[in-house]
Amino acid sequence: MSAAFESFAALHVPGEPVVLFNVWDAGSAQAVARAGARAVATGSASVAGAHGYQDAEALPLSLALANAARVVEAVDLPVTIDFEGAYSPDPAIAAENVARLAATGAIGCNLEDQVIASHATRRELHSTSDQAKRIAAIRAAAGPAFFLNARTDIFLIAKPESHDEAKANHAIERGLAYAAAGASGFFVPGLADLRLLARICKAVPLPVNYMAFPGGPSAADVASAGVARISHGPFPWKLALKAFEDAAREALAG
Repeated sequence: MSAAFESFAALHVPGEPVVLFNVWDAGSAQAVARAGARAVATGSASVAGAHGYQDAEALPLSLALANAARVVEAVDLPVTIDFEGAYSPDPAIAAENVARLAATGAIGCNLEDQVIASHATRRELHSTSDQAKRIAAIRAAAGPAFFLNARTDIFLIAKPESHDEAKANHAIERGLAYAAAGASGFFVPGLADLRLLARICKAVPLPVNYMAFPGGPSAADVASAGVARISHGPFPWKLALKAFEDAAREALAG
């Protein structure tokens, strides 16, 4: 297992990012493995949707853990799980949940700083200090090698036209605090401004994760900004589901 941790961490090279085409179950994990993936990552919205649930931890924890175990078992690659907010704002409970996730064989996870209960109302973030406490507790529970990808939702909550230096400064402040608390990586989904992305990559001493999306910057441009990881979030699942639904409509039309 230590080799899997080390090989996954080594894939994160600024300027030469590892590409993670997010999966949702064992079958989709095997598909990306056949396509040449060097590691496998799930997407929480994709996993939830594939099981008939909404995102934001509506998927029962037991099912999230069982699905993670099946993905790990299905491929001979490092597997990291999108674990949302670790199913609790409480540091001790979140840490216990991530320890259970690590026991499935997953070598890492994403941890977001958005308050999960706020998704349906006024979206807000945990305070920087509270999120740092959660990260520190998870690090202690999951062990020193577990790849904890600390995600900030600053740029998901704010409209793209409002992404500016002030928000980049806020992201850097969080990135520094999360690094000090024991995070392994820093995830900034929703940010597509290459200048701000490059600034964050330079200021935060963690490999930075960019989330690709239709119409966003090219992988080459993102790599030039210093990103070390490119993931694809829910978009592969949405693409597959649309193709399936289109084929079903054609078949059912006769």
